[in-house]
Amino acid sequence: MTRIDFEISGGGTVYLLHPLTRAACTWVAEHLPVDAIRFGNAVAVEWRSIGAIVGGAIGAGLVVR
Repeated sequence: MTRIDFEISGGGTVYLLHPLTRAACTWVAEHLPVDAIRFGNAVAVEWRSIGAIVGGAIGAGLVVR
């Protein structure tokens, strides 16, 4: 079974990026702004940025679903 590091929910203008592993939480702390809007443990991401953020996470070896 493949380990999932991030799960994405939402759509339209705002997506929620849910870190599910310690590695994902570390990646968020190192790559996303400290003042990013949080919704619970998820980070709210505008539609125009989600592709680049997901690409960066995948490029770092993380698995996104």
